[in-house]
Amino acid sequence: MLEVVELELPEPGPGEIRVRIVASGINPTDWKTRAGLANRVPDGFQIPHQDGAGVVDAVGNGVTGVDVGRRVWLYLAAFGNRFGTAAEYSVVPADRVIPLPDSASFDLGACLGVPALTAARCLGGNPEVLKGKNVLVAGGAGAVGHYAIELAKYAGARVVATVSSDEKQALAEAAGADLVVRYTDEDVAQQVLDFCGPVDRIVEVALGTNLDLDSAVLGAPATISTYAATGELTLPVGEFMRANTTVEFVLLYGLTPEQLADAVHWTSQALSADALTALPIIPFALDQVVEAQDLVEQAPVGKVVLRVAEG
Repeated sequence: MLEVVELELPEPGPGEIRVRIVASGINPTDWKTRAGLANRVPDGFQIPHQDGAGVVDAVGNGVTGVDVGRRVWLYLAAFGNRFGTAAEYSVVPADRVIPLPDSASFDLGACLGVPALTAARCLGGNPEVLKGKNVLVAGGAGAVGHYAIELAKYAGARVVATVSSDEKQALAEAAGADLVVRYTDEDVAQQVLDFCGPVDRIVEVALGTNLDLDSAVLGAPATISTYAATGELTLPVGEFMRANTTVEFVLLYGLTPEQLADAVHWTSQALSADALTALPIIPFALDQVVEAQDLVEQAPVGKVVLRVAEG
């Protein structure tokens, strides 16, 4: 059961930082965890939400280089930790607290975390490998798709995005996609190939549904990186083998520390260069957390954020 309660102010232990939360971003994994679909059952109370932004309030023993009062964004706050960001204060391991530039709003900081880091990993984890490459982003108006477009453009790639509506097309274009097409068009593959030729990497939200399109536009070699595949999947093994195709399945919670650090570094670089933006914010108050999670389950256009406090 998810409810708003009063708890004692948590104290940071060794290697931990306490952050006064200003904004808390909500992801699909948050409502799925609440619904019991994530195979993670808390052993006591659990404050939800992985992503957020705020101000450093206190530091534990052994933490260096982080000053009280610094603006920060957080990622994986509730992963293996009792204190997520759906609260006035969160205590998290120091390596999950990242400086937030003055030019970035707390809303933007709360939108990063899971979506941006997933996008960075799906793009290969290193911006250097994308310069001059062709990237196809499926679902370019979703949170991961949004940051995949922006991170790929920051890295110097040519980006094509697929969407389903005028509203989503406008969002993908605002993120910087060089071409936006409707995935419902009969000639999507031809539009992509006519624009940029074969693609080098695909960031995929629905691999089973989009497999024919992906196969039609893939270069040789190329990579499909999917972060939301479900159910059974049949791959054209011979075709992919001949093309030396790589198919990656990405789940942020299972990345190695090195992979996660690379994704954080790329995201931080782009953020400092003002290359990242927030999707349209759908704000809720902290005491509306249940309603906010329920809305996320309905997959709205935009990003649902709890505005916990004034910055």
